[in-house]
Amino acid sequence: MSNTNILYQHGTLALLVPGLLDGTITMKELLTHGDTGIGTGEGLDGELVILDGKPYQVDHRGQVNLVDDNFTLPFANIHWADYHKLTSVENIEQADLEKKILSLTSANTFFSIKLHGEFSYAQTRAVKRSSKPYDTLAKTAASQSIFEQKDITGTLLSYYSPEIFDGAAVGGFHHHFLSDQRDFGGHLLSFKSATGDVELQQFDTLEQHLPTKNKPYMDFDFSGHDILGDIHKSE
Repeated sequence: MSNTNILYQHGTLALLVPGLLDGTITMKELLTHGDTGIGTGEGLDGELVILDGKPYQVDHRGQVNLVDDNFTLPFANIHWADYHKLTSVENIEQADLEKKILSLTSANTFFSIKLHGEFSYAQTRAVKRSSKPYDTLAKTAASQSIFEQKDITGTLLSYYSPEIFDGAAVGGFHHHFLSDQRDFGGHLLSFKSATGDVELQQFDTLEQHLPTKNKPYMDFDFSGHDILGDIHKSE
């Protein structure tokens, strides 16, 4: 039986900062570690939402695509879903939702949140795939596409990382979104007035997988970069 207490992470957000954007894991391999997750493609090729074992990519045009086994990623979080209802919310705003979740759980371990319901407004983003030589994360994110939708039903899929792991992941919440109609989604920048059931899955183990076969990563000197500053600007 798959271990539902493990959060598997391929790559780190830190490696994206200087533009180490090679795809270093295939979707086929990633899906051996879970059926639910988020990520981005090689060259920051869109935003990924994995639900029920199906990997959906929101590209820079806002189109939602099912990707194949050969799709590669420089960064991803994935786990085997085993959510339990935490609470129900009605017309809640983003800051209040995050505050409520943290009041009902601990901020000192990794967990995933899934909120399926109705949102009065959602704003997402995705980035156009870049090619070598890759730009930095900050420069690439500056040309991101922004999408907006009102009165939409869908799933907010989020991972929370303790602040002490900031840099390996995003310290705090990292939200992605996918509509029920599979026609809208991406990295969730903001939302308003959400109503639905909030489910929680807590992890006691982070399995961190690094791209040790990727020479640009292995040879790179991170010391000259403001890793945390650039992550916070871009995320």
